[in-house]
Amino acid sequence: MLKITKIIETDVLVIGGGIGGMMAAIGAAKKGTKVIVAEKANTKRSGSGATGNDHFCLYHPELHGDDMEVIVREVLDSLVGLCHDTLLTRKFLKTSFSVAKLWHEWGINMKPSGKWECMGHAYPDRPRIWLKYDGHNQKLVLTKVAKENGVEILNHHPVIELIKYDEKIAGALALNLNNEEEPTITCIKAHAVILSTGTANRLYVPFGTPASLFNTAFCPSCAGAAQAQAWRIGGKLINLEFPNRHAGPKYLARCGKSTWIGLYKYPNGKLLGPFVTKPTKELGDITSDVWNTAFSDVIRNGSGPSYLDCSQTAPEDLEYMYKGMKSEGLTTVLDYMKRKGLSPEKHAFEFTPYEPHLIGRGLEINENGETNISGLYAAGDMVGNFRADIAGAAVWGWIGGLHAGERQKEAKHPDIENSTWVKERLAFYSSFQEKKNFAADWIEANKALQQLTADYAAAGPYRVRSETLLVAGLKYLNDLRKDAMEAIYTPCGHTLMRAIETFDLMDCAEVVMYAARERKETRGMHIRSDYTFTNPLLANKFLTVHQENGTLCLNWREKRS
Repeated sequence: MLKITKIIETDVLVIGGGIGGMMAAIGAAKKGTKVIVAEKANTKRSGSGATGNDHFCLYHPELHGDDMEVIVREVLDSLVGLCHDTLLTRKFLKTSFSVAKLWHEWGINMKPSGKWECMGHAYPDRPRIWLKYDGHNQKLVLTKVAKENGVEILNHHPVIELIKYDEKIAGALALNLNNEEEPTITCIKAHAVILSTGTANRLYVPFGTPASLFNTAFCPSCAGAAQAQAWRIGGKLINLEFPNRHAGPKYLARCGKSTWIGLYKYPNGKLLGPFVTKPTKELGDITSDVWNTAFSDVIRNGSGPSYLDCSQTAPEDLEYMYKGMKSEGLTTVLDYMKRKGLSPEKHAFEFTPYEPHLIGRGLEINENGETNISGLYAAGDMVGNFRADIAGAAVWGWIGGLHAGERQKEAKHPDIENSTWVKERLAFYSSFQEKKNFAADWIEANKALQQLTADYAAAGPYRVRSETLLVAGLKYLNDLRKDAMEAIYTPCGHTLMRAIETFDLMDCAEVVMYAARERKETRGMHIRSDYTFTNPLLANKFLTVHQENGTLCLNWREKRS
Protein backbone atom coordinates (compact mmCIF):
# COMPACT_ATOMS: atom_id res chain seq x y z
CA MET A 1 0.00 0.00 0.00
CA LEU A 2 1.35 3.42 -0.93
CA LYS A 3 1.88 5.44 2.20
CA ILE A 4 2.17 9.11 3.00
CA THR A 5 5.67 9.33 4.42
CA LYS A 6 5.98 13.10 4.45
CA ILE A 7 3.62 16.01 5.06
CA ILE A 8 4.67 19.52 4.00
CA GLU A 9 2.86 22.79 4.59
CA THR A 10 3.20 25.83 2.35
CA ASP A 11 1.34 28.96 1.33
CA VAL A 12 1.41 28.30 -2.42
CA LEU A 13 1.96 25.01 -4.22
CA VAL A 14 2.89 25.19 -7.90
CA ILE A 15 2.32 21.97 -9.82
CA GLY A 16 4.66 21.69 -12.78
CA GLY A 17 7.99 23.45 -13.17
CA GLY A 18 7.70 24.51 -16.80
CA ILE A 19 7.54 28.10 -18.00
CA GLY A 20 4.15 28.86 -16.43
CA GLY A 21 4.99 27.08 -13.20
CA MET A 22 8.31 28.83 -12.64
CA MET A 23 6.84 32.24 -13.40
CA ALA A 24 3.97 31.53 -11.01
CA ALA A 25 6.41 30.47 -8.32
CA ILE A 26 8.52 33.61 -8.73
CA GLY A 27 5.45 35.85 -8.76
CA ALA A 28 4.04 34.28 -5.59
CA ALA A 29 7.41 34.42 -3.84
CA LYS A 30 7.66 38.14 -4.63
CA LYS A 31 4.62 38.56 -2.36
CA GLY A 32 6.52 37.15 0.60
CA THR A 33 4.79 33.76 0.61
CA LYS A 34 6.27 30.33 1.09
CA VAL A 35 6.24 28.61 -2.31
CA ILE A 36 6.90 25.00 -3.28
CA VAL A 37 7.19 23.73 -6.85
CA ALA A 38 6.42 20.04 -7.38
CA GLU A 39 7.99 18.94 -10.68
CA LYS A 40 7.82 15.56 -12.42
CA ALA A 41 11.33 15.83 -13.84
CA ASN A 42 13.84 18.62 -13.11
CA THR A 43 12.92 22.28 -13.50
CA LYS A 44 16.22 22.97 -15.27
CA ARG A 45 15.10 20.83 -18.21
CA SER A 46 11.40 20.08 -18.17
CA GLY A 47 8.24 20.82 -20.09
CA SER A 48 7.66 21.77 -23.71
CA GLY A 49 10.00 24.76 -23.33
CA ALA A 50 12.81 22.57 -22.02
CA THR A 51 15.32 23.16 -24.79
CA GLY A 52 14.29 26.64 -25.81
CA ASN A 53 11.96 28.83 -27.81
CA ASP A 54 12.36 31.83 -30.10
CA HIS A 55 8.91 33.47 -30.42
CA PHE A 56 7.15 35.39 -27.63
CA CYS A 57 3.75 36.95 -28.33
CA LEU A 58 3.44 40.51 -26.98
CA TYR A 59 2.25 44.06 -27.36
CA HIS A 60 5.09 46.61 -27.47
CA PRO A 61 3.76 50.21 -27.61
CA GLU A 62 6.87 51.54 -29.36
CA LEU A 63 6.71 48.83 -32.04
CA HIS A 64 2.94 48.56 -32.38
CA GLY A 65 1.63 52.04 -31.62
CA ASP A 66 -0.79 53.28 -28.99
CA ASP A 67 -3.86 51.40 -30.21
CA MET A 68 -3.59 47.98 -28.53
CA GLU A 69 -6.88 46.87 -30.11
CA VAL A 70 -5.05 46.43 -33.43
CA ILE A 71 -2.84 43.85 -31.76
CA VAL A 72 -5.81 42.26 -29.98
CA ARG A 73 -7.37 41.59 -33.38
CA GLU A 74 -4.08 40.26 -34.72
CA VAL A 75 -3.79 37.78 -31.84
CA LEU A 76 -7.39 36.61 -32.26
CA ASP A 77 -6.80 36.07 -35.99
CA SER A 78 -3.57 34.13 -35.40
CA LEU A 79 -2.99 30.40 -35.03
CA VAL A 80 -3.50 30.69 -31.24
CA GLY A 81 -6.67 32.81 -31.21
CA LEU A 82 -9.52 30.33 -31.71
CA CYS A 83 -10.48 29.79 -28.07
CA HIS A 84 -9.75 33.16 -26.48
CA ASP A 85 -11.89 35.11 -24.10
CA THR A 86 -11.04 38.59 -25.41
CA LEU A 87 -11.04 39.88 -21.83
CA LEU A 88 -8.05 37.62 -21.15
CA THR A 89 -6.38 38.59 -24.43
CA ARG A 90 -6.37 42.24 -23.41
CA LYS A 91 -5.03 41.57 -19.93
CA PHE A 92 -2.33 39.33 -21.37
CA LEU A 93 -1.21 41.96 -23.87
CA LYS A 94 -1.14 44.72 -21.24
CA THR A 95 1.21 42.57 -19.11
CA SER A 96 3.26 40.92 -21.86
CA PHE A 97 5.97 43.52 -22.42
CA SER A 98 6.67 43.95 -18.72
CA VAL A 99 7.21 40.18 -18.45
CA ALA A 100 9.49 40.22 -21.50
CA LYS A 101 11.55 42.98 -19.85
CA LEU A 102 11.80 40.92 -16.66
CA TRP A 103 13.10 37.96 -18.63
CA HIS A 104 15.72 40.14 -20.28
CA GLU A 105 16.83 41.52 -16.90
CA TRP A 106 17.08 38.00 -15.49
CA GLY A 107 19.33 36.76 -18.31
CA ILE A 108 17.08 35.43 -21.09
CA ASN A 109 18.13 37.36 -24.17
CA MET A 110 14.95 38.96 -25.51
CA LYS A 111 16.94 41.18 -27.90
CA PRO A 112 19.38 38.86 -29.70
CA SER A 113 19.71 41.36 -32.57
CA GLY A 114 20.37 44.18 -30.08
CA LYS A 115 16.83 45.58 -30.25
CA TRP A 116 13.24 44.57 -29.70
CA GLU A 117 11.98 43.07 -32.96
CA CYS A 118 9.04 40.92 -33.99
CA MET A 119 9.49 38.31 -36.71
CA GLY A 120 7.58 35.46 -38.34
CA HIS A 121 3.99 34.15 -38.28
CA ALA A 122 3.05 37.35 -40.11
CA TYR A 123 1.13 38.65 -43.11
CA PRO A 124 2.62 41.23 -45.47
CA ASP A 125 1.75 44.79 -44.40
CA ARG A 126 0.26 43.63 -41.08
CA PRO A 127 1.66 44.07 -37.55
CA ARG A 128 4.06 41.39 -36.38
CA ILE A 129 3.20 40.20 -32.86
CA TRP A 130 5.86 37.55 -32.15
CA LEU A 131 9.01 38.87 -30.48
CA LYS A 132 12.13 37.10 -31.71
CA TYR A 133 14.21 36.02 -28.71
CA ASP A 134 16.84 33.50 -27.63
CA GLY A 135 15.29 31.08 -25.16
CA HIS A 136 17.87 28.30 -25.15
CA ASN A 137 18.64 28.95 -21.46
CA GLN A 138 15.16 29.93 -20.28
CA LYS A 139 14.61 27.01 -17.92
CA LEU A 140 18.02 27.39 -16.29
CA VAL A 141 17.44 31.10 -15.75
CA LEU A 142 13.93 30.72 -14.33
CA THR A 143 15.10 27.99 -11.95
CA LYS A 144 17.94 30.22 -10.75
CA VAL A 145 15.65 33.23 -10.20
CA ALA A 146 13.09 31.09 -8.38
CA LYS A 147 15.70 29.80 -5.96
CA GLU A 148 17.05 33.31 -5.41
CA ASN A 149 13.53 34.29 -4.33
CA GLY A 150 13.31 31.46 -1.82
CA VAL A 151 11.23 28.99 -3.83
CA GLU A 152 11.62 25.36 -2.73
CA ILE A 153 11.75 22.92 -5.64
CA LEU A 154 10.78 19.27 -5.29
CA ASN A 155 12.11 17.58 -8.42
CA HIS A 156 10.94 14.06 -9.29
CA HIS A 157 7.66 14.70 -7.47
CA PRO A 158 4.81 14.40 -9.99
CA VAL A 159 1.51 15.43 -8.39
CA ILE A 160 -1.06 12.69 -8.86
CA GLU A 161 -4.13 14.12 -7.11
CA LEU A 162 -5.62 17.42 -5.99
CA ILE A 163 -7.34 17.67 -2.61
CA LYS A 164 -10.34 19.90 -1.96
CA TYR A 165 -11.67 20.74 1.51
CA ASP A 166 -14.80 22.75 2.30
CA GLU A 167 -15.15 23.67 -1.41
CA LYS A 168 -11.64 25.17 -1.49
CA ILE A 169 -8.37 23.79 -2.69
CA ALA A 170 -6.35 22.44 0.21
CA GLY A 171 -3.36 20.68 -1.29
CA ALA A 172 -2.21 17.72 -3.33
CA LEU A 173 -0.59 14.30 -3.28
CA ALA A 174 2.80 13.95 -4.96
CA LEU A 175 4.56 10.73 -5.92
CA ASN A 176 8.13 10.83 -4.63
CA LEU A 177 10.23 9.14 -7.32
CA ASN A 178 13.66 9.78 -5.85
CA ASN A 179 13.64 6.08 -4.95
CA GLU A 180 11.85 4.60 -7.94
CA GLU A 181 11.78 1.03 -6.66
CA GLU A 182 9.85 2.04 -3.55
CA PRO A 183 7.86 5.17 -4.39
CA THR A 184 6.25 7.02 -1.52
CA ILE A 185 3.65 9.75 -1.23
CA THR A 186 4.23 13.32 -0.09
CA CYS A 187 1.16 15.24 1.04
CA ILE A 188 1.55 18.95 0.38
CA LYS A 189 -0.89 21.25 2.19
CA ALA A 190 -1.39 24.68 0.62
CA HIS A 191 -3.68 27.70 0.81
CA ALA A 192 -3.41 28.14 -2.98
CA VAL A 193 -2.45 25.78 -5.78
CA ILE A 194 -1.33 26.78 -9.28
CA LEU A 195 -1.64 24.15 -12.00
CA SER A 196 0.87 24.37 -14.82
CA THR A 197 1.38 20.88 -16.19
CA GLY A 198 1.39 21.67 -19.89
CA THR A 199 -0.32 20.01 -22.84
CA ALA A 200 -2.04 16.64 -23.06
CA ASN A 201 0.04 14.47 -25.38
CA ARG A 202 -0.14 10.71 -26.01
CA LEU A 203 -3.92 11.08 -26.37
CA TYR A 204 -3.97 10.23 -30.11
CA VAL A 205 -1.87 7.92 -32.27
CA PRO A 206 1.43 9.64 -33.19
CA PHE A 207 0.85 10.77 -36.76
CA GLY A 208 4.29 10.32 -38.26
CA THR A 209 5.48 7.25 -36.36
CA PRO A 210 2.52 5.35 -34.85
CA ALA A 211 4.76 2.74 -33.20
CA SER A 212 6.81 5.36 -31.35
CA LEU A 213 4.75 6.46 -28.37
CA PHE A 214 7.12 9.24 -27.34
CA ASN A 215 7.94 10.72 -30.76
CA THR A 216 5.72 13.73 -30.21
CA ALA A 217 6.25 17.40 -31.02
CA PHE A 218 5.63 18.48 -27.42
CA CYS A 219 6.88 17.05 -24.14
CA PRO A 220 5.51 13.46 -24.04
CA SER A 221 5.42 13.50 -20.24
CA CYS A 222 2.78 16.26 -20.37
CA ALA A 223 -0.23 13.97 -20.18
CA GLY A 224 -3.27 16.05 -19.28
CA ALA A 225 -2.69 15.87 -15.52
CA ALA A 226 -4.14 19.30 -14.76
CA GLN A 227 -7.27 18.76 -16.85
CA ALA A 228 -7.91 15.32 -15.36
CA GLN A 229 -7.12 16.14 -11.74
CA ALA A 230 -9.22 19.30 -11.78
CA TRP A 231 -12.05 17.42 -13.52
CA ARG A 232 -12.12 14.85 -10.72
CA ILE A 233 -12.75 17.50 -8.05
CA GLY A 234 -15.26 19.62 -9.99
CA GLY A 235 -13.04 21.94 -12.00
CA LYS A 236 -14.56 23.50 -15.11
CA LEU A 237 -13.00 22.54 -18.43
CA ILE A 238 -13.62 24.50 -21.60
CA ASN A 239 -13.20 24.10 -25.38
CA LEU A 240 -12.05 20.46 -25.21
CA GLU A 241 -14.14 19.58 -28.24
CA PHE A 242 -11.76 21.45 -30.55
CA PRO A 243 -8.79 19.36 -31.70
CA ASN A 244 -5.48 21.12 -32.16
CA ARG A 245 -2.76 19.94 -34.53
CA HIS A 246 0.66 21.43 -35.01
CA ALA A 247 3.05 20.76 -37.87
CA GLY A 248 6.71 20.46 -38.68
CA PRO A 249 9.30 18.24 -40.37
CA LYS A 250 8.00 14.80 -41.17
CA TYR A 251 9.03 11.94 -38.83
CA LEU A 252 11.24 14.16 -36.62
CA ALA A 253 8.21 15.59 -34.77
CA ARG A 254 9.78 18.92 -33.86
CA CYS A 255 7.74 22.12 -33.88
CA GLY A 256 9.08 25.56 -34.69
CA LYS A 257 7.91 25.91 -38.28
CA SER A 258 8.04 29.70 -38.09
CA THR A 259 11.74 29.50 -37.23
CA TRP A 260 12.36 28.10 -40.71
CA ILE A 261 12.73 30.83 -43.33
CA GLY A 262 11.55 29.52 -46.66
CA LEU A 263 8.53 28.97 -48.91
CA TYR A 264 6.06 26.08 -48.84
CA LYS A 265 5.88 24.48 -52.29
CA TYR A 266 4.39 21.63 -54.26
CA PRO A 267 6.84 19.08 -55.72
CA ASN A 268 6.75 20.94 -59.08
CA GLY A 269 7.97 24.13 -57.40
CA LYS A 270 4.62 25.92 -57.39
CA LEU A 271 3.94 27.96 -54.27
CA LEU A 272 1.53 26.39 -51.80
CA GLY A 273 0.10 29.72 -50.63
CA PRO A 274 -0.41 33.27 -51.94
CA PHE A 275 1.06 35.33 -49.10
CA VAL A 276 4.76 35.62 -49.95
CA THR A 277 6.84 34.99 -53.07
CA LYS A 278 10.24 35.62 -51.51
CA PRO A 279 11.33 34.22 -48.15
CA THR A 280 12.29 36.79 -45.53
CA LYS A 281 13.00 36.59 -41.82
CA GLU A 282 10.41 39.30 -41.18
CA LEU A 283 7.46 37.24 -42.46
CA GLY A 284 8.32 33.61 -42.99
CA ASP A 285 5.52 31.82 -44.84
CA ILE A 286 2.25 32.00 -42.92
CA THR A 287 0.45 29.65 -45.34
CA SER A 288 0.28 26.73 -42.92
CA ASP A 289 -1.15 28.95 -40.15
CA VAL A 290 -3.98 30.08 -42.44
CA TRP A 291 -4.54 26.85 -44.37
CA ASN A 292 -3.98 24.54 -41.43
CA THR A 293 -4.99 21.40 -43.34
CA ALA A 294 -2.60 22.11 -46.20
CA PHE A 295 -0.10 19.37 -45.47
CA SER A 296 -2.90 16.78 -45.24
CA ASP A 297 -4.81 18.10 -48.25
CA VAL A 298 -1.92 17.76 -50.67
CA ILE A 299 -1.33 14.15 -49.64
CA ARG A 300 -5.00 13.25 -49.91
CA ASN A 301 -5.48 14.80 -53.35
CA GLY A 302 -2.15 13.49 -54.65
CA SER A 303 -0.62 16.89 -55.43
CA GLY A 304 1.91 16.64 -52.59
CA PRO A 305 4.01 16.16 -50.62
CA SER A 306 4.51 19.75 -49.47
CA TYR A 307 8.06 20.94 -49.00
CA LEU A 308 9.71 23.87 -47.33
CA ASP A 309 12.18 25.35 -49.81
CA CYS A 310 14.94 27.60 -48.44
CA SER A 311 17.00 27.74 -51.63
CA GLN A 312 15.92 31.34 -52.31
CA THR A 313 16.62 32.50 -48.77
CA ALA A 314 19.33 35.13 -48.49
CA PRO A 315 22.58 33.95 -46.80
CA GLU A 316 22.19 36.43 -43.94
CA ASP A 317 18.63 35.19 -43.35
CA LEU A 318 19.85 31.59 -43.34
CA GLU A 319 22.39 32.48 -40.69
CA TYR A 320 19.56 34.15 -38.75
CA MET A 321 17.50 30.96 -39.16
CA TYR A 322 20.25 28.69 -37.81
CA LYS A 323 20.65 30.90 -34.74
CA GLY A 324 16.88 30.84 -34.28
CA MET A 325 16.87 27.04 -34.42
CA LYS A 326 19.31 26.92 -31.51
CA SER A 327 17.17 29.41 -29.61
CA GLU A 328 14.05 27.35 -30.37
CA GLY A 329 15.68 24.16 -29.14
CA LEU A 330 15.77 22.49 -32.56
CA THR A 331 19.22 21.09 -31.87
CA THR A 332 18.04 17.57 -32.73
CA VAL A 333 17.12 18.77 -36.21
CA LEU A 334 20.45 20.56 -36.61
CA ASP A 335 22.38 17.48 -35.44
CA TYR A 336 20.43 15.26 -37.83
CA MET A 337 21.12 17.56 -40.79
CA LYS A 338 24.81 17.62 -39.94
CA ARG A 339 25.07 13.82 -39.65
CA LYS A 340 23.19 13.24 -42.91
CA GLY A 341 24.87 15.98 -44.90
CA LEU A 342 21.63 17.90 -45.39
CA SER A 343 21.33 21.65 -45.77
CA PRO A 344 18.19 23.77 -46.30
CA GLU A 345 20.07 25.74 -48.98
CA LYS A 346 20.22 22.62 -51.14
CA HIS A 347 17.53 20.28 -49.87
CA ALA A 348 13.80 20.80 -49.46
CA PHE A 349 12.25 19.38 -46.28
CA GLU A 350 8.85 17.72 -46.24
CA PHE A 351 6.43 19.11 -43.64
CA THR A 352 3.50 17.25 -42.14
CA PRO A 353 0.74 17.72 -39.55
CA TYR A 354 1.23 16.08 -36.19
CA GLU A 355 -1.30 14.17 -34.11
CA PRO A 356 -4.00 16.07 -32.17
CA HIS A 357 -3.24 17.16 -28.63
CA LEU A 358 -4.76 19.44 -26.02
CA ILE A 359 -3.06 22.83 -26.04
CA GLY A 360 -5.12 25.90 -25.18
CA ARG A 361 -7.91 23.48 -24.30
CA GLY A 362 -8.51 22.81 -20.61
CA LEU A 363 -9.26 24.75 -17.45
CA GLU A 364 -11.40 27.87 -17.51
CA ILE A 365 -9.75 30.81 -15.72
CA ASN A 366 -10.83 34.34 -14.82
CA GLU A 367 -8.86 37.57 -15.23
CA ASN A 368 -6.75 36.66 -12.16
CA GLY A 369 -5.89 33.21 -13.46
CA GLU A 370 -8.20 31.50 -10.94
CA THR A 371 -10.50 28.58 -11.76
CA ASN A 372 -14.02 27.97 -10.47
CA ILE A 373 -12.51 26.24 -7.41
CA SER A 374 -11.48 28.77 -4.79
CA GLY A 375 -7.70 29.01 -4.48
CA LEU A 376 -6.99 26.87 -7.56
CA TYR A 377 -5.21 28.69 -10.40
CA ALA A 378 -4.03 27.59 -13.82
CA ALA A 379 -1.40 28.87 -16.24
CA GLY A 380 0.02 27.69 -19.52
CA ASP A 381 -0.91 25.21 -22.20
CA MET A 382 -3.69 23.57 -20.17
CA VAL A 383 -5.77 26.77 -19.92
CA GLY A 384 -8.84 26.42 -22.13
CA ASN A 385 -10.01 29.99 -22.73
CA PHE A 386 -6.66 31.50 -23.67
CA ARG A 387 -3.57 30.42 -25.57
CA ALA A 388 -0.30 32.07 -26.52
CA ASP A 389 2.10 29.17 -25.88
CA ILE A 390 5.38 30.23 -24.17
CA ALA A 391 4.27 33.84 -23.73
CA GLY A 392 0.85 32.80 -22.47
CA ALA A 393 2.41 30.48 -19.90
CA ALA A 394 4.86 33.15 -18.75
CA VAL A 395 2.34 35.97 -18.45
CA TRP A 396 -0.53 34.00 -16.87
CA GLY A 397 1.92 32.23 -14.59
CA TRP A 398 3.10 35.65 -13.41
CA ILE A 399 -0.45 37.01 -13.00
CA GLY A 400 -1.68 33.91 -11.19
CA GLY A 401 1.38 33.78 -8.96
CA LEU A 402 0.96 37.38 -7.85
CA HIS A 403 -2.71 36.83 -6.98
CA ALA A 404 -2.13 33.48 -5.28
CA GLY A 405 0.64 35.05 -3.22
CA GLU A 406 -1.82 37.54 -1.77
CA ARG A 407 -4.15 34.89 -0.30
CA GLN A 408 -4.44 34.28 3.43
CA LYS A 409 -1.20 32.89 4.81
CA GLU A 410 -1.78 32.35 8.52
CA ALA A 411 -4.85 30.08 8.47
CA LYS A 412 -4.45 26.56 9.81
CA HIS A 413 -4.23 23.80 7.22
CA PRO A 414 -7.03 21.21 7.50
CA ASP A 415 -6.41 17.53 8.20
CA ILE A 416 -6.57 16.45 4.56
CA GLU A 417 -4.15 13.54 4.74
CA ASN A 418 -6.75 11.34 6.48
CA SER A 419 -9.71 12.31 4.32
CA THR A 420 -11.87 9.71 2.61
CA TRP A 421 -10.86 11.08 -0.80
CA VAL A 422 -7.16 10.65 -0.09
CA LYS A 423 -7.64 7.11 1.21
CA GLU A 424 -9.67 6.13 -1.87
CA ARG A 425 -7.13 7.51 -4.32
CA LEU A 426 -4.16 5.94 -2.52
CA ALA A 427 -5.93 2.57 -2.53
CA PHE A 428 -6.60 2.94 -6.27
CA TYR A 429 -2.99 3.71 -7.16
CA SER A 430 -1.65 1.08 -4.75
CA SER A 431 -3.63 -1.62 -6.56
CA PHE A 432 -1.30 -1.35 -9.56
CA GLN A 433 1.64 -2.46 -7.45
CA GLU A 434 -0.08 -5.20 -5.49
CA LYS A 435 -1.00 -7.69 -8.22
CA LYS A 436 0.55 -11.12 -7.81
CA ASN A 437 0.82 -11.94 -11.50
CA PHE A 438 1.80 -9.73 -14.41
CA ALA A 439 -1.15 -9.12 -16.75
CA ALA A 440 -0.48 -5.94 -18.74
CA ASP A 441 1.59 -2.79 -18.58
CA TRP A 442 0.65 0.84 -19.01
CA ILE A 443 1.94 1.01 -22.60
CA GLU A 444 -0.73 -1.40 -23.80
CA ALA A 445 -3.44 0.68 -22.14
CA ASN A 446 -2.05 3.94 -23.54
CA LYS A 447 -1.91 2.57 -27.09
CA ALA A 448 -5.43 1.17 -26.78
CA LEU A 449 -6.62 4.61 -25.64
CA GLN A 450 -4.95 6.26 -28.63
CA GLN A 451 -6.70 3.88 -30.99
CA LEU A 452 -10.04 4.56 -29.33
CA THR A 453 -9.74 8.34 -29.60
CA ALA A 454 -8.58 8.09 -33.21
CA ASP A 455 -11.51 5.86 -34.13
CA TYR A 456 -14.36 7.40 -32.15
CA ALA A 457 -13.35 11.01 -31.39
CA ALA A 458 -11.35 11.64 -34.52
CA ALA A 459 -9.87 14.99 -35.42
CA GLY A 460 -10.17 16.46 -38.89
CA PRO A 461 -9.39 16.87 -41.65
CA TYR A 462 -11.15 14.00 -43.44
CA ARG A 463 -12.07 12.27 -40.18
CA VAL A 464 -15.50 12.79 -38.67
CA ARG A 465 -17.37 12.58 -35.41
CA SER A 466 -21.02 11.73 -34.89
CA GLU A 467 -23.49 10.99 -32.12
CA THR A 468 -23.29 7.24 -32.72
CA LEU A 469 -19.48 7.19 -32.89
CA LEU A 470 -19.10 9.24 -29.72
CA VAL A 471 -21.64 7.17 -27.77
CA ALA A 472 -19.82 4.01 -28.82
CA GLY A 473 -16.49 5.60 -27.93
CA LEU A 474 -17.67 6.45 -24.42
CA LYS A 475 -18.85 2.87 -23.93
CA TYR A 476 -15.56 1.39 -25.15
CA LEU A 477 -13.59 3.88 -23.07
CA ASN A 478 -15.43 2.74 -19.97
CA ASP A 479 -14.62 -0.88 -20.86
CA LEU A 480 -10.96 -0.01 -21.39
CA ARG A 481 -10.78 1.77 -18.05
CA LYS A 482 -12.22 -1.25 -16.22
CA ASP A 483 -9.90 -3.68 -18.00
CA ALA A 484 -6.88 -1.48 -17.31
CA MET A 485 -7.76 -1.18 -13.62
CA GLU A 486 -7.87 -4.96 -13.36
CA ALA A 487 -4.84 -5.76 -15.49
CA ILE A 488 -2.14 -3.11 -15.16
CA TYR A 489 0.83 -3.99 -12.99
CA THR A 490 3.56 -1.47 -12.18
CA PRO A 491 6.74 -2.98 -10.70
CA CYS A 492 8.44 0.35 -9.97
CA GLY A 493 7.79 4.02 -9.41
CA HIS A 494 8.45 4.99 -13.01
CA THR A 495 5.88 2.60 -14.44
CA LEU A 496 3.42 3.62 -11.73
CA MET A 497 3.82 7.24 -12.84
CA ARG A 498 3.18 6.28 -16.47
CA ALA A 499 0.10 4.26 -15.51
CA ILE A 500 -1.30 7.23 -13.59
CA GLU A 501 -0.66 9.43 -16.65
CA THR A 502 -2.58 6.94 -18.78
CA PHE A 503 -5.62 7.12 -16.50
CA ASP A 504 -5.40 10.92 -16.57
CA LEU A 505 -5.50 10.72 -20.36
CA MET A 506 -8.57 8.49 -20.14
CA ASP A 507 -10.31 11.21 -18.14
CA CYS A 508 -9.30 13.77 -20.77
CA ALA A 509 -10.62 11.53 -23.55
CA GLU A 510 -13.94 11.16 -21.72
CA VAL A 511 -14.41 14.92 -21.43
CA VAL A 512 -13.41 15.41 -25.08
CA MET A 513 -16.13 12.96 -26.11
CA TYR A 514 -18.76 14.59 -23.89
CA ALA A 515 -17.96 18.02 -25.28
CA ALA A 516 -17.76 16.82 -28.90
CA ARG A 517 -21.16 15.18 -28.56
CA GLU A 518 -22.69 18.41 -27.19
CA ARG A 519 -21.33 20.72 -29.91
CA LYS A 520 -23.79 19.89 -32.67
CA GLU A 521 -22.07 21.63 -35.56
CA THR A 522 -18.89 21.48 -37.64
CA ARG A 523 -16.26 24.05 -36.70
CA GLY A 524 -12.57 23.86 -37.55
CA MET A 525 -11.29 20.33 -37.10
CA HIS A 526 -14.31 19.35 -35.02
CA ILE A 527 -16.18 17.79 -37.93
CA ARG A 528 -19.60 16.25 -37.34
CA SER A 529 -21.00 14.04 -40.09
CA ASP A 530 -24.48 14.45 -38.60
CA TYR A 531 -24.13 18.27 -38.31
CA THR A 532 -22.18 19.26 -41.38
CA PHE A 533 -22.77 23.01 -41.18
CA THR A 534 -21.15 25.68 -39.01
CA ASN A 535 -23.85 27.18 -36.83
CA PRO A 536 -23.45 30.99 -36.66
CA LEU A 537 -25.46 31.03 -33.42
CA LEU A 538 -22.57 29.19 -31.74
CA ALA A 539 -19.82 31.41 -33.16
CA ASN A 540 -19.33 33.40 -29.95
CA LYS A 541 -20.16 30.66 -27.48
CA PHE A 542 -17.89 28.45 -25.40
CA LEU A 543 -18.84 25.11 -23.89
CA THR A 544 -17.85 24.25 -20.32
CA VAL A 545 -17.90 20.76 -18.79
CA HIS A 546 -17.65 19.81 -15.12
CA GLN A 547 -19.00 17.42 -12.51
CA GLU A 548 -21.23 18.16 -9.53
CA ASN A 549 -21.62 15.24 -7.11
CA GLY A 550 -21.01 12.80 -9.94
CA THR A 551 -23.45 14.49 -12.33
CA LEU A 552 -22.20 15.68 -15.72
CA CYS A 553 -22.81 19.40 -16.31
CA LEU A 554 -22.49 20.95 -19.77
CA ASN A 555 -23.11 24.68 -20.09
CA TRP A 556 -22.89 27.23 -22.90
CA ARG A 557 -21.72 30.77 -22.29
CA GLU A 558 -20.83 33.83 -24.34
CA LYS A 559 -17.19 34.67 -24.99
CA ARG A 560 -16.05 37.32 -22.52
CA SER A 561 -15.04 40.57 -24.16
